[in-house]
Amino acid sequence: MSGPEVVRPRRATGALPAPWLDVYPLTERTGFRAVGEVSLPTHGVWERALEGAVRDDGDVYHVELSALSFVDVAGAEALADAARRFGERRLVLDRPPAALPRVLELLWPGLPAIEVAAS
Repeated sequence: MSGPEVVRPRRATGALPAPWLDVYPLTERTGFRAVGEVSLPTHGVWERALEGAVRDDGDVYHVELSALSFVDVAGAEALADAARRFGERRLVLDRPPAALPRVLELLWPGLPAIEVAAS
């Protein structure tokens, strides 16, 4: 990943803020940091970032999620699909939104590639 990918749709004056998602490469370890929310308008950015994670050939890939406010079910499904393609490698979710690990365990239980880190 060469630099941040940013999606910020325009909004009409007085309208609610549009959903946005920024993705930045991590500097100290392999992975990316996601800021904003994963919802229908931002799925493309999320899916491209996860595709980059799948293509990476390292043993461990970190996804820093502490600045995500929301991940919809389709975003969780994209994460589960990426994890299934990880094989023996690990996908470490650093500080995900509280609901994300619960949704993954409920709808896609037993994904061996996913590890949730509290800090």
